[in-house]
Amino acid sequence: MYHYIDDTEFLHEIRALSGEIMQDLCHTLKEDHQIGANFYLVGSGARNLITQNASNPVDLDYNLEIVKCEDFYDCQHLKECVTKAFNKSLLAHDLSACEDSKSVLTTKRIYIRNGNRTGFSIDVCITFRDETDNYYRLIHEKTGFVYFDRYFWNKAPHSAKLKRKADAIKKAGKWELVRQQYLNLKNQYLSRNVLDHPSFVCYIEAVNNVYNSIKHWGWFS
Repeated sequence: MYHYIDDTEFLHEIRALSGEIMQDLCHTLKEDHQIGANFYLVGSGARNLITQNASNPVDLDYNLEIVKCEDFYDCQHLKECVTKAFNKSLLAHDLSACEDSKSVLTTKRIYIRNGNRTGFSIDVCITFRDETDNYYRLIHEKTGFVYFDRYFWNKAPHSAKLKRKADAIKKAGKWELVRQQYLNLKNQYLSRNVLDHPSFVCYIEAVNNVYNSIKHWGWFS
């Protein structure tokens, strides 16, 4: 089952390293492929949402938000460019190439402390936002035959105006409800063996569920 990480020193170290890797990724995308992108930890600025499943490696989930490219709808080309840039960044840090799953690019396990059995990995979800503030994630639907694989943008559920809702919840002093809901959703999908449900979608669902609940009870001023 998932639980929140409370080792602040460990979190600082892995965030620092992963931040360097993601910065290199964005720089390489721009220089090698003329693709502009921003990155951020899942939760769009929310803090203390990093979880661990039992004693398994910690997953740091990043959104790589594409903000400029020649063709947003050539999803296969976009995924291939990000994969190449990510691998180049990983290699520069003496790390192995990433793995391509349905909705994220994932690193092999990374260790930052000698003798420390708790490693971490980086999951990168490729996203973009439309003019009405809806989020979309890039999906690679594998068929077993590369020629027939599908690449497409999938709209995240109820993602419009997410930051406004998160800010309203914090102002109402109910952010702990989001933390609880987020953890419950992560464990819910884990118990159903749904392993490709990105954390950033869990976050969107948590914010929307809490926002709708406390709005119903009139807790907003």
